[in-house]
Amino acid sequence: MNPVNLCRQLVLEQAVQIPDGAGGFNQTWQALGKLWAEVKASSGRVPNGDLGPVSRVNYKITVRAAPHGAESRPQPDQRFTEGSRVFRINAVGESDAHGGYLTCYAHEEVVS
Repeated sequence: MNPVNLCRQLVLEQAVQIPDGAGGFNQTWQALGKLWAEVKASSGRVPNGDLGPVSRVNYKITVRAAPHGAESRPQPDQRFTEGSRVFRINAVGESDAHGGYLTCYAHEEVVS
């Protein structure tokens, strides 16, 4: 395995449901903490969305491992943010035999 270059600081966030006062809920995002990461684009495509073409790029985001159940361990349906950029996490797996790093398979969508 090549050395991992954790050179970008990302914010790990999870969705939170907040009552809207009318019997429903609104979704907002809550920061869980900052993680240093290596971010690598892996593939991309431009499907048509409701608002026109959408650029969708898949990423492999590597972070230091955390124990199962730890708030700092990324999970599917969470997201990373970096400024205005949003990377939605699709899947997470151990990236090395020693369990020292996790690979998060994520995507970023931008309306063109």
